[in-house]
Order: sequence, then C-alpha cells, then structure tokens
Amino acid sequence: MILTNLESVPGRFITRHFGLVQGSTIRAKHVGRDIMASLKNIVGGELVGYTELLTEARREATERMLAQAEELGANAVINVRFSTSSVAQGAAELYVYGTAVQVEG
Repeated sequence: MILTNLESVPGRFITRHFGLVQGSTIRAKHVGRDIMASLKNIVGGELVGYTELLTEARREATERMLAQAEELGANAVINVRFSTSSVAQGAAELYVYGTAVQVEG
C-alpha cells in the first residue's frame, strides 16, 4: 500500500478514486507518565513517555485507515493528514485521513 501526503503518486496514474478513508484512536495519559512529565517540566527536555504514546497512537490510527482503504480495493492513500484534539481531561484523539485511490503499476 502506498501512503503519501502528496495529492498524487509521482510517476503513477490514478485509475480509480474511492474517496475519504480515516482512522482514529483515543488515548488517555498514564498516571506514571504524568508524574514523570511534571518532573521533566521543571528541568526541561523531551517527554519520552508522551512521545511514545503519540507514536503508538499514530501507528494504530494509520493501520485502521489503511485497513479501510484495503477493504475498498485501494492500493494507495494520497493527501494523508493527521489531526489531534482533546476529547476529555487527560485524553486525546489522534485522527488520520486521506483519499483512497487505485494507481497503475
């Protein structure tokens, strides 16, 4: 499956358009990560626990979007975008969407 944030796949012709596909996940912060993040805010630096949390959330949301695209018969998803929003105190949604297409080759 080809995945790109471009509006087309360079060197390939789009033969079919399936429309919007999406995937999302909602993740809550972990108390242990919150405590470590609070301490890190004092001294500065990367919040590794949150980085790992968001990396996993992006992977899961992307897998869900790709599964939806495959069900439609697509072999590529173009114009992929990510969005994050707070849905509750301590919980955030990671949403990914794009256009499912079939490209030659």
